[in-house]
Amino acid sequence: MIPISEPTPTLAQLRSFLAVAEHLHFREAATALRMSQPTLSGNIASLEEILDTQLLERTTRKVLLTPAGERVAEHAWRVLAAVEDLMGEAAQNREPFSGPAHLGVIPTVAPYVLPALLPMFAQRFPHLKLTVHEAKTDTIVEEIREGRLDLVLLALPTDVGGLVEAPLYDEEFLLALPRDHPLAADPAPLDRDALKGLDIVLLNQGHCLREQAIDVCREVGARATATTYATSLPTLVQLVAGGLGVTLLPESAVPVETGKRVRLSLRRFAAPAPGRTIGLAYRASSARVSEYAQLAKAIRTAIRQRRLPVRLTS
Repeated sequence: MIPISEPTPTLAQLRSFLAVAEHLHFREAATALRMSQPTLSGNIASLEEILDTQLLERTTRKVLLTPAGERVAEHAWRVLAAVEDLMGEAAQNREPFSGPAHLGVIPTVAPYVLPALLPMFAQRFPHLKLTVHEAKTDTIVEEIREGRLDLVLLALPTDVGGLVEAPLYDEEFLLALPRDHPLAADPAPLDRDALKGLDIVLLNQGHCLREQAIDVCREVGARATATTYATSLPTLVQLVAGGLGVTLLPESAVPVETGKRVRLSLRRFAAPAPGRTIGLAYRASSARVSEYAQLAKAIRTAIRQRRLPVRLTS
């Protein structure tokens, strides 16, 4: 046994501090942790005393992390992630597919794939306590590297070391146009060169779909010239239907985002059509790698049963 001569932070103190670091608000942090605000404040005060460091800058209007607090937060995330890995490994030894699992999903996938996945998780893995976090690619990649997420559902490849990437499906991009657009009437597959000179509406920065659309345009010498940007695919579709430009739409989103009330036309591209690969990624160092590989297979099965308009990978 290694002797400990000085007091060390408790997990409760670290969780309290990280909650405030995330919300930058004591009341909201206490609510998120389901504890009283005095208890939360006491935990943080004790942590600052143990570390002999001021972690938070408190004013009457807001809470900020001190430079030392930012560094401690990074360490605290890793400590709690290691503890959760420990609990996950212990749960796996008791019973596979049990205990907590935090799944991150990008916004251009979540509304179209989760309806197929969540019932499957509930039915096949009832003891797995799944929580879902929807965020842009950069955010969920950072969070899985830091241990705040266990798995992420996103476009591959990530080009991030230390992650196992399991491709799930490939899907094409369709060109979405207003119904009265000159290109809307022809049903023949569209050559990519048709993108030249079009006003292409994109998602805001941080969405990987934005970068993928820009790459497609760059390949044929086209440029995304529209000055209007959208925060989500539903907004993007409405902008196109309203005549503000055209866009590239993942085929999995078509059943949800298009319909009789949306004045939109869709054109397929000639082969090889532009598209993307969506997959599941998780840390190679995780104690639950074998479980996550089986989850990837179960996800493919759920997508097949839901008959989403995508091509499953092997």
